Amino acid sequence: MKNFLFLLVIFLVILGSFSLTMAQNKPPIAIKKPKIDKLHGETRVDDYYWLKEKTNPEVISYLEAENTYTDSVMKPYEVFQENIYKEIVGRIKETDLSVPYRNGNYFYYNRTEQGKQYGIFCRKQASPNAQEEVLLDLNEMAKGQQFMSLGGSDISPDGKKLAYSTDTTGFRQYKLYIKDLETGKISPETRERVTSIQWAADNKTLFYVTEDAQTKRSNQLYRHQLGQEKDDLIYEEKDELYRLGVYQSSSKAYIFATSSSSTTSECRYLPSNQPNGEWKLLIARQEGHEYYPDHHSGDNFYIRTNLEAKNFRLINAAINDSDKRNWREIIPHRDSVTLESVRFFANHYFVYEREDGLQKMRITDLRTGNFHQIQFPDPIYGAFPNANVEFNTNIFRFSYQSFITPNSVFDYN
Repeated sequence: MKNFLFLLVIFLVILGSFSLTMAQNKPPIAIKKPKIDKLHGETRVDDYYWLKEKTNPEVISYLEAENTYTDSVMKPYEVFQENIYKEIVGRIKETDLSVPYRNGNYFYYNRTEQGKQYGIFCRKQASPNAQEEVLLDLNEMAKGQQFMSLGGSDISPDGKKLAYSTDTTGFRQYKLYIKDLETGKISPETRERVTSIQWAADNKTLFYVTEDAQTKRSNQLYRHQLGQEKDDLIYEEKDELYRLGVYQSSSKAYIFATSSSSTTSECRYLPSNQPNGEWKLLIARQEGHEYYPDHHSGDNFYIRTNLEAKNFRLINAAINDSDKRNWREIIPHRDSVTLESVRFFANHYFVYEREDGLQKMRITDLRTGNFHQIQFPDPIYGAFPNANVEFNTNIFRFSYQSFITPNSVFDYN
């Protein structure tokens, strides 16, 4: 009881000091400049739309006034803030590294160092105990910048080139770079507003998606060949409800470009070893139909689809004939289980599901058809796929945590 009263007194003192400071400092009031929009028969008025004008001196002046006001109000608590910050940092392992994952002949990981703001991305050849090679040190890259964030990244199949994007604006506006990992030199071939990237199998062709400057909607797919000044526009998604992305199949034999809205998707595909080939439409978009293909081997795609399956099902379809009349069902629809994702490996495939609100993981042997579920020790938990890049492996990596288990990484054989 005494402890409670002591804490209550401290709280009231702080609250009183805060109220007094508030009374002494009046906050800046933004001017109302009504902007009227009429859409679908409705009229909307935005009094503060003008604050989006980032280079407007009036906007900058108002924001500076807000910052000044905040600093004055919080000044009595500077020591308190510093103590809280030190306590938080004291509970963090500042010098740390992620669990290395294998991709080709290298093990990739990122690490942090005490006192530094950003991560360092590295790799080691053949063994986790080999000599370290630093790929990107964001601390060095951030020098002279007010902000630094790493977006997407992709290593070429031969491991000699790194395509990556960074944002130095703070507005998720990413610029594409290509680094030669043998020489350490960064190519002058940069591209603006890139949201996803994928190398082709020839190690010299890169597919990337850009966003619209006004809406930030990912909508254009380009093909870039190293040394090429002007890139080829492969596809433009003109429907404003859809966003475009590019990625690789589990087998690394195909590249997919998927247009997705909140309820519908449509996919085009290209053999990775034919970067100059024709992109083909897999299944034409149909309102309400979401589907996500993957490839294991041969002339068939595995497709996770919600067609006639609210919680999704897994089917197998011929690449050149994806008509639903010829689909072969692999995992049927289940009323109580949602099929959230599927990942293929050389000898097995992994299924990520949700049942009774909990994540479930199932492994199926492609050679025998036998499957089993990964068992977790806690009644309530969170489990998620981790970095699983290698196709020819019997190891599946996932993250796990619960109320009594800290976030942990497991390799499941």
